[in-house]
Amino acid sequence: MPNMTSPVQRLFNTCKEVFAACGPGIVPPPGDVERVKAALDDMRPEDVGLNPDTPYFRIMAAERSPIIAHLCLHECDKFSIVIFCLPASSAIPLHNHPGMTVFSKLLFGTMHIKSYDWMVDGSGGASAVLGNPQIQPCGVRMAKVKVNSEFTAPCETSILYPANGGNMHCLNAVTACAVLDVLGPPYSDPEGRHCTYYRDLPFTSFSVDGASSSVPEEEREDYAWLQEREMPEDFTVVGFPYRGPIITTND
Repeated sequence: MPNMTSPVQRLFNTCKEVFAACGPGIVPPPGDVERVKAALDDMRPEDVGLNPDTPYFRIMAAERSPIIAHLCLHECDKFSIVIFCLPASSAIPLHNHPGMTVFSKLLFGTMHIKSYDWMVDGSGGASAVLGNPQIQPCGVRMAKVKVNSEFTAPCETSILYPANGGNMHCLNAVTACAVLDVLGPPYSDPEGRHCTYYRDLPFTSFSVDGASSSVPEEEREDYAWLQEREMPEDFTVVGFPYRGPIITTND
């Protein structure tokens, strides 16, 4: 008998196995990372019941500040599977993913992605303590650009990790876009995994002994200072029901 399991069910089954023994800051083994990536690489918009003509794309695009739709396919304490639908010219501002491994599959559209990783000190640890030259008294912190490119579907799944791979990123929709994300583990305010937003400031905004001198002048466009901020007032995300193929959790 042929395997009639839907692609989204296969993705759920894979995530359930891969993230079972994981937790905050724990990255799945390389083989398991590839399993999730492979499941996402094969996903198409129709596999989750989406297409660029979905009515609420037109409704959201008509708003003064474009509204981004959030569809939750599944969420538990180990992982979540979600879709973000972005009208053309909308954006998800620069934000982080604390202790999380995140897989992102662009289902359709063209999107510009800019992502950063925190600079690390000479011992290889994160420069996260006050007094480090890569941290400023006003709270800004030096980061290095990981990605600054446009992507057009179909394209490979991108992966970011708790400490590298572009953990802080912003997404700008060049055209209407849909992004399928797997987050392991998901955000959780009670467990301290808050979504923090940032503004990025040019590297030349600050001059600090040790930080500035360590970056050659010709490479300074690849660095920035990130400063925490409140969620932008013009950023609006609205939850919509997921209407694609049903996921059986067997819980």
